[in-house]
Order: sequence, then C-alpha cells, then structure tokens
Amino acid sequence: MTMPMLATATKAVPGGPEWLHEVKWDGVRVLLDVSAGSGGTGRLTSRNGNVTTAAWPELAASPLGERDLLLDGEIIALNEQGIPDFRVLQHRMHVRKASEVARLVGSVPVTLMVFDLLRLDGEDLTALPLEERRERLAGLGLAETRWQVPDAYDDGAMLLDATRAQGLEGVVSKRRRSAYRPGVRSPDWLKLAHRHRGSYVVGGWRPQVGTDDRLAAVLVGEPTADGLLYRGRVGSGITGATARRLQAVLEPLAAAASPFADEVPRVDATGTRWVEPVVVVDVDTHGAGYDRLRQPSFQGVRTDVSAEDLAEDPTHG
Repeated sequence: MTMPMLATATKAVPGGPEWLHEVKWDGVRVLLDVSAGSGGTGRLTSRNGNVTTAAWPELAASPLGERDLLLDGEIIALNEQGIPDFRVLQHRMHVRKASEVARLVGSVPVTLMVFDLLRLDGEDLTALPLEERRERLAGLGLAETRWQVPDAYDDGAMLLDATRAQGLEGVVSKRRRSAYRPGVRSPDWLKLAHRHRGSYVVGGWRPQVGTDDRLAAVLVGEPTADGLLYRGRVGSGITGATARRLQAVLEPLAAAASPFADEVPRVDATGTRWVEPVVVVDVDTHGAGYDRLRQPSFQGVRTDVSAEDLAEDPTHG
C-alpha cells in the first residue's frame, strides 16, 4: 500500500455519536511500513508515493523493534510557541545528505502523530471499523517515543473551538464504523481548517529590484477547468536561504511565455521569469474567496502535492 485515505473538505464539523474528531495537523502526511525482516527500520512514503525515509531517520527506527506494522500519520515540527508549523519542517523535508540530516535531527526535532493502524503482525486491519483500529493503536504503548498517538474526541464543536484558540490547523472528523480505503477521498472522513491557507501553482518569479538574478517573489495561480488562473504575487516570507532554495527549484523550469490562462497585470508581469507550472507552494492569506490573494505570505514548497492534485482537490489534504 502506498496511497493513504484522504478526507473531504467540509464547511461544518458534523455532530452525532457516529463521529470521532481529531486535530488536523500542520505537517507532512506519511505511511510508515515496518515489515517483517526489516530489522525494525521502517519505510516512509509520502501521500503521492515518494519514499522519504532518508529525510526522517529517527522516525524510521521503530520503537517496537521488528514488530510488523503499517501506520498512517503526520510528521510535525514545533515552532518557538510550541505549535506545529509547516515552515519549520521546510528546514528538513528537502534534505537527503546523510551528514546534514544527522545535524538537523538534533536541531529540528520531529514527531510522527500516528492516527491509524493499517496492519499489525501480518494482519490487514483496513476492513475493521476505525474505532477498533484506534483501540489496537492505543494498545501499542507508544508513549514516550517519537511516534505519538493523539487523542480522538466525541465533541467536534468543542475541539473546533479548542484548536482555534490554540492556533492549530483545524479538525478532521471520521465515522467510527468507517473502513480504511487506500487512495480514496471519502465522505467518511471530513476536514475543516481554520487558517486561510491554500496551495497554489507557481507560474513565474521576479528578481529583487536592482538585480537580475536574485528571487524576491513568485507569481501563483489556481488550477481550474479554464486553465491556470492568476491569483497574485507572493513576496512576504521569501528571504535569504528560502529564496535561494526556491530559485534553485524554479530556474531549471524556465518557459518562454506565461502559463496563466488569464492576463497577468502589467505591474506583476514586467520583469517576471516565467516557468513551467509544476511547482506547488503553500500560501497564507487574509480572507478567502477573493480573485487576488490578500496580504499573502509564502509558507513553503509542497513536494508531496502536485499541480494535478490541486486540480482534483484544492484543499489537497
């Protein structure tokens, strides 16, 4: 199994006894497979099937030794306020050089928030109800390890208020009796995010004023049935090492013309270096539902989400 089950976006947290509610984590979704004979070292796979084990060696080492299991969860890192923050993960998620990863293990610690158990000791659990899978997960004794099992709650409205007050991303609601359906976006799992955060496709980048070669901002768009529609220029949050990493990703994708289906305002288009529309970035913005992003702030590159994923589901989670 390489593809996780996905949640459907909702505008309200469902009520009733058939639902369990969990925190929606601001991190990177992975499946972690510790197979028999692996020596207790797991294989981490991103939501689009890429093997990412080398980036997270401390999570790949199973605290349960050689016990056979398959987990679904989210890798998180905490900011200075103790809140899960995708921007902190950016320091690690693109690094593969062993010596650099080893240094970052100490300076940028991560945790795997495990919310589902799909296989245990050779038994496929995906057809079992969610609440039974969670019971078995809770029985693994993962406290005091880098694999943590977050609580689930009966009261979705309470959790929605609590996550908003604590600055967390939102809530995922799941039917207690639901089976696990790999690769399926199911109405049995519903997600609601607090932040006005979205994923967009980069169509071009602009250099700093007075330079020809130092990235200062990106032009982003939203995939639609009418093509890639322009949503605005994002410069806030792109500085220093972040700008250099982003430029290194975009320069090899140079294109001769704008990839946007609509007209880009001259003030934004002038001096822009157009690129193939394949790189996805996360952007925070004030307000939702506008044709142009309001006070946008760059949050990071999403290597686990493709432009095709956004065309299918703009919330991508």
